[in-house]
Amino acid sequence: MLTIGIDTGGTFTDFVLFDSEKSEFAIGKVLTTSEEPSHGIVQGLRALVEPDRPLQNIIHGTTLSVNAIIERKGAPTGLISTKGFRDVLEIAREKRYDHYDILLELPEPLVPRPLRTEVSERLSNDGTVIVPLDPQEVEEVLGRLSGAGIKSIAVSLLHSFMNPAHEREIKALIERLHPDIATSISSEVVPEIREYERTSTTVANAYTKPIMKRYLRKLRDELDRLGYGAKVFVMLSSGGTAACEVAEEFPIRAVESGPAAGAIAAASMSLALGHDRVLSFDMGGTTAKVTLIKDGVPKRTTDFEVARVYRFKKGSGLPIKLPVIEMTEIGAGGGSIASVDKMGFLKVGPESAGADPGPACYGRGGEEPTVTDADLVLGYLNPGYFLGGEMKLDVKLAQEAIRKKVAEPLGLDLAMAAWGIHEIVDENMANSARILAVEKGEDLASYSLMAFGGAGPVHAYWVAKRLGNKKIVCPYAAGVLSALGLTLAPLSFDFVRSYLRRLDTLDLNEINALYKDLEEEGVRLLMSAGAEREEIQVTRTCDMRYVRQGFEIVVPIPPGTLADGERERIYKEFEKEYEKLYFKTNPNMPIEALNWRLHAARAGSPIDLRRIFAGLREKAGEEHKGKRMVYLPEYREYRESDVFDRYALKPNCAIRGPAIIEEKESTVVVGPDAYATIDEYFNVVIEMSR
Repeated sequence: MLTIGIDTGGTFTDFVLFDSEKSEFAIGKVLTTSEEPSHGIVQGLRALVEPDRPLQNIIHGTTLSVNAIIERKGAPTGLISTKGFRDVLEIAREKRYDHYDILLELPEPLVPRPLRTEVSERLSNDGTVIVPLDPQEVEEVLGRLSGAGIKSIAVSLLHSFMNPAHEREIKALIERLHPDIATSISSEVVPEIREYERTSTTVANAYTKPIMKRYLRKLRDELDRLGYGAKVFVMLSSGGTAACEVAEEFPIRAVESGPAAGAIAAASMSLALGHDRVLSFDMGGTTAKVTLIKDGVPKRTTDFEVARVYRFKKGSGLPIKLPVIEMTEIGAGGGSIASVDKMGFLKVGPESAGADPGPACYGRGGEEPTVTDADLVLGYLNPGYFLGGEMKLDVKLAQEAIRKKVAEPLGLDLAMAAWGIHEIVDENMANSARILAVEKGEDLASYSLMAFGGAGPVHAYWVAKRLGNKKIVCPYAAGVLSALGLTLAPLSFDFVRSYLRRLDTLDLNEINALYKDLEEEGVRLLMSAGAEREEIQVTRTCDMRYVRQGFEIVVPIPPGTLADGERERIYKEFEKEYEKLYFKTNPNMPIEALNWRLHAARAGSPIDLRRIFAGLREKAGEEHKGKRMVYLPEYREYRESDVFDRYALKPNCAIRGPAIIEEKESTVVVGPDAYATIDEYFNVVIEMSR
């Protein structure tokens, strides 16, 4: 049976086709068709799979929803809130994310004020109805929103996470009176405490729901028309996958779909290779993503932002209160555009040339210099072997773009201008990793850098030097590793309910009933997507804090029915996690619980990475492909460097830098202060000498 992972990025769409019977895989890569991503998917599928082959599952990672939010290209959306809470999206947290910036710019709400409406209902903080909902008033509000041309409605009422009745009544009215308008209610999208975050997440879901539903349905129709009778699943930001219908209903859960797949692949690789601390470094054509992985598990969080106004300023984006793999993402990829600003400084990104027109060297009409153009001019890329020779790069066009837009304005020679582009993007990525490490109290020197994505292995050496990493791992098929991660991700879903109580007075019977409902919902959802009951495992956690604190920590909750004896165990787990983060506890302070979470997943990885990579064989032919001139900043000049064929290299062979190792989807650059070996799984492992 065949499973295929399809990762649609801003520049390229990557494919990994896995044959479970033979434990073999094939890979592919095509330019993303930005206006209609399904066209690129069909093109890549046709190149890898005949329509009559038994394709079982298609797992898809897409940037559609996050791009819609960043570019403000979602559906016209309205908001219905409790009377008096119309402006919660702009009031936000009532604090500045930068106290000293007098020109502070706030993220613009996805719903403009004229489309934010109110209804006269009110619930108490325990869900008791204080003011009943007036259906006639709701109908009047819906009439105004429909007349304004909205295509989607977000409903976020005060305290609806404790009692969803009013939101459900509004949803039923919308479906009856305006069935062509999509609806998202907060009690289904994110039923937990904190008004601003809950409303922001629900609005983002509503904003992207019509375009995600239209895209996925068109994709499935096209696949069915071509005879690919496979189930289609979508990668979620949390690191799991879900059925297409779930992604259509909750597109905001797939906001970090592709990047999460890369982190899952890196985590699986780290387990297979025995690396307990890995810094996942995924650099593609449009963005770079950095994730911390310990003991084969990427860090997860429920505090996430999209569309930040300022790249490195937390709080300057729109909050998404859903489980995601914690990562730092910046606009630094092969297609990132280099320019000279009004002050005469060189900047790189976050704007990207994308796939169309793409970097200047693609010869598709692009005139702006990009990181890929710089890497080509510096000699790191082979113009005749890009995508294994399927796509030729034009060195002269790259040189002309850099000379005209960077070298001449700054009075630099071509080599220094190209290296300046390369160096700035390296420093931007290293800075993002440093910030993530500082926030988590981690020492990056103790981590191995795992570099993948089309551009990751090209830049890994200089990023690792900046971060102090002593080892770099460039996996086999690094250029499409995120697509491989899609095939490794388990079928899973996350659930949450807010129930604010002190631990010492908590009614455990109510918590047992709450978890029973969540587990039944999780089992039903996963079984509807094809999982067997005995395959499904659940893990439970709770967001807890000391009374009167403003932030929570995640605490594991024991399995099974909770009895009074478990209260002390939960207390000890809280103190253990609290001390791990803050190095001290407050033994006499009572603890309160807020959000009770359940993660349901189909157990076991569908693919044995060790078996796959152990089955690889080097191809016949010469390891050494020749030499070419490569710019080395250590010497401030071009120097002759050896070039190797990745596929002909044998395990345990050693390569002294400087050297270039070429494969179809990526290129590994080994600097002069390092040497590389090929391990038993055909990964390139680079040891830094200093």
